[in-house]
Amino acid sequence: MSGYPKVEELFSDHTLTPAARSERFDRYTAALAGAPMRVLERGELPHTNGGQRIDFTTSQPTSPLGMLQKAAQSPDLVKSLGAEALASLTATLATLGTQIPDLVKDITTSSPVSTGLVAYDLEAPAKMLTPKPTPLRNRIPRRPGIGLNRQYKRITGFTGTGTGGVGVIRPGITDTTQNDFKMSGASNSQFWGRGPKISYAGDSATVPYIQFSLSDEVNWSAQFAGQGYQDVRALSRNALLWSSMLMEERVMLYGRGTGSGYAGILAAPTGVSGTARSATGSEVGIVNASANMYVRVVAESGDFGVSQATAATGAIAFTAGQVVDITYTLPAGATGARVFISQAAGADPGDAARFLYTATVGTIFGGRSGYNKLTIQGTFNTSGTVPTAYPLTAGGTANLTAADGGSAVAAEYDGILAYCTGANAGAVSKINGTFSTTNPGTEYQTVFASLFDAVKASPDRILMAGRDRKQLSDTIKGSANSNYGIRLMQDDVSGLTLGSVAVGIFNEVTGQECAIEVHPWLPQGNSLVLSDNLPIPDTNVDSIFAAVNVQDMMGVDWPVNQFAYESSSYWFGTLVCYAPAWLGAVVGIQAV
Repeated sequence: MSGYPKVEELFSDHTLTPAARSERFDRYTAALAGAPMRVLERGELPHTNGGQRIDFTTSQPTSPLGMLQKAAQSPDLVKSLGAEALASLTATLATLGTQIPDLVKDITTSSPVSTGLVAYDLEAPAKMLTPKPTPLRNRIPRRPGIGLNRQYKRITGFTGTGTGGVGVIRPGITDTTQNDFKMSGASNSQFWGRGPKISYAGDSATVPYIQFSLSDEVNWSAQFAGQGYQDVRALSRNALLWSSMLMEERVMLYGRGTGSGYAGILAAPTGVSGTARSATGSEVGIVNASANMYVRVVAESGDFGVSQATAATGAIAFTAGQVVDITYTLPAGATGARVFISQAAGADPGDAARFLYTATVGTIFGGRSGYNKLTIQGTFNTSGTVPTAYPLTAGGTANLTAADGGSAVAAEYDGILAYCTGANAGAVSKINGTFSTTNPGTEYQTVFASLFDAVKASPDRILMAGRDRKQLSDTIKGSANSNYGIRLMQDDVSGLTLGSVAVGIFNEVTGQECAIEVHPWLPQGNSLVLSDNLPIPDTNVDSIFAAVNVQDMMGVDWPVNQFAYESSSYWFGTLVCYAPAWLGAVVGIQAV
């Protein structure tokens, strides 16, 4: 009887006695027992149920209420109940349709549960859309170390090499030639009939080993709740391993140490100025402000940190719809700059409000520049909080702390960018513009010539950001003065292959091809010219760079002392560069 409404709901006439209601209910259920209980599919032979023939051509009710209302129209039930009782039953069923929703609802994908009585087709495990390229780490040899630092000595030149500051001498002699062979520190000269003595130059270097580590934890609830879908603890270990290798790759590229012999902090940019002008080409005029702006500029060290900020400029007048060119001079070793904007003048070193320029329209890189100009356009922030990653302190000589995003920290070594653009690099060309359209690649030929003049270097590879390589390739293809030709080849069916990419540059000094490679984490505007080995016999240097580790990368699972599984990575070492004079760079490449 659980499928029927209550007696009081079916027969709600208060004049009826309990016995009368019970009698009517008994007659009602007896009549239902002889009603059709299922719908025959078309073509199925009809059967009988309770002596009645089922009419499968008539549409059948699709809800509980419809079934009750159809049953109430049964001739047997009408005869049994009588006109008065039937009218009461019909009225009650109509009222129940609004009072008891379950009587009128169908089972659908949104009823009786809004999310549906359906299975959740969740595909396990989670998809890992995480790029993990580490080309430098994969190429640079790894060697064991001991102690607290790595020491090595170098002979940088001797007579005839033309390096290390050692001059040349004339070797010719006669029968009467005598040269002083006085021992170092001796007071008396000792002349002998021999050719002149050769000279040497050399130095020694000591680089400290640095400790590195990353950590992760998985709460027990996360681990156990994920059973049957994904092993969260295994995911954590895998992510920790890759995070450690990816961050080592970035340290190898961006790192700047403060230890003795390292590049040290970046100075602030100089010569900051701003000029408003009309938007041209694809530029988008400033849409959310006008009047005056005051800017500060910081130099970037890759993705790792910034220099201190410049002092605020004077008022730069502009109107809505214009763009503003901010120009500056970057210090050596900087990979680019970022600009802070204020629309209120304030006492140096603080402004009333300073906001990092992060426009999302009109600029390729969202408010950062790899060369000496950044154009303010589109929409820029005029409210909010200054990002804590870029604290602004006027000056330009003191370094920010590691927590504040300083350009150099004690717990870091110099990376490849610091060596290729630093004071000991063989040649650095700052072009502050786009690649030449009249002589594509000439910027690199300048570096090749300088490296050859200095140490007879013949570089092996050029590392570029993806957009810079595209610009160089397009420059070659689109140069009206270029002697390069491109043929479009059609296959035997209907396809046509388009496109051409610069894969290398022939060194016009040595005749050797220098391969071009894209490094995924290299900041736009910076291109590195690398020598893998020295083109000199008997150097005792089999690789210019080496990762030397007292303890190479390892993983540690900590003892459980709370409701979590905790893991850490650890490595203890440094990056050694034996011959920075064989390295160079082309920087200040303007994005297009």
